[in-house]
Amino acid sequence: MRLKPGFSRYFLTGAVLTCVLAPLPAFAGPVTAVIENVPDDSGTIRVAICTEDEFLKPSCRYHAETKAVAQKVSVSFADIPPGIYAVQAFQDRNGNAKLDRSFIGIPKEPIGFSRNPKVSYGPPGFDDCAVKLTPAGGVLTLSLITR
Repeated sequence: MRLKPGFSRYFLTGAVLTCVLAPLPAFAGPVTAVIENVPDDSGTIRVAICTEDEFLKPSCRYHAETKAVAQKVSVSFADIPPGIYAVQAFQDRNGNAKLDRSFIGIPKEPIGFSRNPKVSYGPPGFDDCAVKLTPAGGVLTLSLITR
């Protein structure tokens, strides 16, 4: 079987372009969330790093908890792929693993979000909390709202 002249040149060009244009692997980096304005030592601090689809839901892929310590705590995440995320945190004072709310939906426990958006009538939107994480990771600081 003979190939048409120039076929191997096109094949080689296509192979090289495929290798050059193929997406590079997205390296994951360490991320530390620093939670400030922790009012007391009761319960735990639950922190989640969420994509837009996961935001404000209990199903965030990256989540951790640590013992509450008045004023400030840190939580580390080993491998968060680069992308746009929002951090949400709350102080689980009674240890029931959920954010307790009043009968009209107002949080009864301290909450906080990345970029510290103003929270008045309802939760903030993803865009208000969104941060870009690079392959290098980083440190994100947020303050709990204690009302």
